[in-house]
Amino acid sequence: MQFTSERRLDDGVLEHDFTLGGIPGVLWTPASASGPVPLVLLGHPGGLRRMYPRLAARARHCVAEGWAAATIELPWSGDRPPSAAAEAARADLRRALEAGRPVDDGIVDRLVLPLVEQAVPEWRAALDALLALPGIGGPVGYAGGVISIGVRLALVEPRIAAALLFAGSYVPRAVFEEARRVTVPLLVLLQWDDEGNDRQVALDLFDALGSQEKTLHANTGGHTGVPHFEGDAGNRFLARHLR
Repeated sequence: MQFTSERRLDDGVLEHDFTLGGIPGVLWTPASASGPVPLVLLGHPGGLRRMYPRLAARARHCVAEGWAAATIELPWSGDRPPSAAAEAARADLRRALEAGRPVDDGIVDRLVLPLVEQAVPEWRAALDALLALPGIGGPVGYAGGVISIGVRLALVEPRIAAALLFAGSYVPRAVFEEARRVTVPLLVLLQWDDEGNDRQVALDLFDALGSQEKTLHANTGGHTGVPHFEGDAGNRFLARHLR
């Protein structure tokens, strides 16, 4: 991990840009802390520059709770090299949606599974590097999307104590099978009127998740209309498992 810049924001937050094996990322930490702090990994759909305002706002909420927060760029997004196969799958997805056709499992598998296969090891490598820093000691939470990445991380990464999952992306059938073996506490956020995704898929995935402690918060509104109060609810959920 190489840090490339550091900025002190106006609310006691230090923001650090870094790269890890050529992958860009951002770490937010409290400007002062009495000891090592828990860490929240902030998931997102890709494009750090585009997503930065929303990610920084979520990170500030985490730091206000006394935690660190971090994120990395997803494969094939932002300034990372594109994938011709992913672009072809996205084009097929757009054509299906524009024609009003159901999105078949083949398109979802081609679009999502390669992303999960590459992104999850990158997240775990970032977690190795972040937990080696002197000011970060765990436990670790995950918050955000892509929900298939969050499900895989919750299954394979024993250092994740709890996960706040954002519904609203297509889910391969293979991820449903993995979901049945997830055991960490979960909170799932669902926008009921999400215009680009299948509500029933999100409900079916919640039903499949194997965790004994799992909660679904569903709100009316489109994909980006998550109510502000859900940020407080998410922090209370994470606080129960990170303190």
